[in-house]
Amino acid sequence: MSYTFYDFLSLIGALGMFLYGMTLMSEGLQKVAGDKLRSILTIMTKNRFMGVITGLLITTIIQSSSATTVMVVSFVNAGLLSLVQAISVIMGANIGTTVTAWVISLFGFKFSIADLSLPVIAISIPFLFSSNNKRKSFGELLIGFALLFLGLDLLKNSVPDLQQNPEILAFLQNFTGYGYGSVLLFLLIGTILTVVVQSSSATMAITLIMCSKGWLPFELAAAMVLGENIGTTITANIAAIPANVSARRAALAHTMFNVFGVVWALCLFYPFCSGISWLINQLGQGSPYELMSLTKTIDPATMALLNDPKAVLNPEQLALKEQYLDAQVATSFALSLFHTMFNVINTTVMLGFVGLIAKSVTWLIPHKTSDDEFRLTYISRGILSTSELSIIQADKEILEFAQRNIKMFNIAKSLFYAKNAEEAAKIYARVEKYEGISDRMEVEIAKYLTKAAEGRLSNTSKKNVHALLRVVSEIESIGDSSYNLAKTIMRKRNDGKEYSQEMVKRIEDMFLLVDQALAEMMNVLNENMADMTVGSIATSLAIEKDINALRNEYKMKNATDVKEQKYPYEVSVTYMDMVAECEKIGDYIVNVVEQYQETRNQVEEKK
Repeated sequence: MSYTFYDFLSLIGALGMFLYGMTLMSEGLQKVAGDKLRSILTIMTKNRFMGVITGLLITTIIQSSSATTVMVVSFVNAGLLSLVQAISVIMGANIGTTVTAWVISLFGFKFSIADLSLPVIAISIPFLFSSNNKRKSFGELLIGFALLFLGLDLLKNSVPDLQQNPEILAFLQNFTGYGYGSVLLFLLIGTILTVVVQSSSATMAITLIMCSKGWLPFELAAAMVLGENIGTTITANIAAIPANVSARRAALAHTMFNVFGVVWALCLFYPFCSGISWLINQLGQGSPYELMSLTKTIDPATMALLNDPKAVLNPEQLALKEQYLDAQVATSFALSLFHTMFNVINTTVMLGFVGLIAKSVTWLIPHKTSDDEFRLTYISRGILSTSELSIIQADKEILEFAQRNIKMFNIAKSLFYAKNAEEAAKIYARVEKYEGISDRMEVEIAKYLTKAAEGRLSNTSKKNVHALLRVVSEIESIGDSSYNLAKTIMRKRNDGKEYSQEMVKRIEDMFLLVDQALAEMMNVLNENMADMTVGSIATSLAIEKDINALRNEYKMKNATDVKEQKYPYEVSVTYMDMVAECEKIGDYIVNVVEQYQETRNQVEEKK
């Protein structure tokens, strides 16, 4: 066999270039589109049909159904999409991913876009060195596009020639003569290959090349395409492993949808393939079955000349090359059409059963009450799909974080009214538990944001990450003060000292103001940074001034009361400590709100 280990490494390297080009192009497109992708997903999913169109458009734009599906799973995880909406978007993504096969079929065989790859890279260089993030992302998009087709061209040239290496054909023929058994075998091969490569588009490219080189008959290549539709669901399922219940359900729905499609396609496999062949013939492209028989009639020397773009051919060889290229195009078109028709029919059939799929996955993955007790609700280490998207997820988690710390403050307040030592001990234990959870949440959210900051972000998003990190720190400080408040109340109880009715009323007034400040902070957190009104910030600042004024008033009154011996000094210590902790919480709340004001100003300046 003349195929060496060096040739094999060249094949793997070509595949790597193809994959890297696709990844770079996809990331560049996502960054250029930026917020528009998120807006499309959240706005255009109001009904099932629009969900399908949305999934199709986004996958067509970013050229990766896996990226779209992981993005959708992330949105479900963040509570931005319902399960039913997610399923319809995933259906559309399955159709959108077939565009890659059509691009390869149109430009990868009869036209050599690889010849334009280096000029495209040359054009992209000025964009790459631009200080503007959008232009830099556009440069990455161009390089990704160039590398994708350069890798595809190298992939075609690195695949061993069957005439030169008949052992390969003999090996494959051992598995092509089992009829329907061969179909199932190559379906399994397509599934495994997609799982390994982690890209159905890359596996589709490999399948197209294998078929165009005469390795596989059209039907077995079609079986591999079906397998790729199952293998592509693995990415989303892996991403959903550490996510919440809703995200795992969305990933499972993707698998169920594709597996069901493969089942009906297998039942109608041979009629379906024949229908595709007839349709390609009607379109004037020829039969996809002709390529295998044609390659067997061409001797190795002539085949080498036909595959050499620099070879000088005589008129007879030119005619043969034209026939050979036409047969390649017919086969690649047939596979692309098979891929598209399979997904279009599957989506059309299953669109009416979205509700049933949602119910099925809900039954298979039930919600457990303990599921979210010791973990983050909206973000997790394993589901960082895109850096831009991660900001939305972190924003939702910060909202949850703030609510948990407000609950902690309310528990600490209830300790002030505990009737006996046993009740006080139980309440204090709850505060301690919440403090531990708050500390862990701060660390996990900060780690997540730091990881997002290492990714590809626009300048605005980088500033948002910095703002969110500060917000997380300030909210955790609210939890610390709530814990300190609880400790002070326990110290007061252990001292056995009672407050006068006037002192209790003062503490309650301070609690009331802090409650108002926390409620206003939640209003600010619930608003989008770019849409926040000055009024809500002014309200928070006014409440904080009231808290400071009350603190100063109580400080003066406390000095007077102690001097007049209305209560002992040791009683005043815990009393003023409680007032001080409430005032600190007011300061932390204002820091959160001011950070949002600063971010809003930055957005305004950009506009």
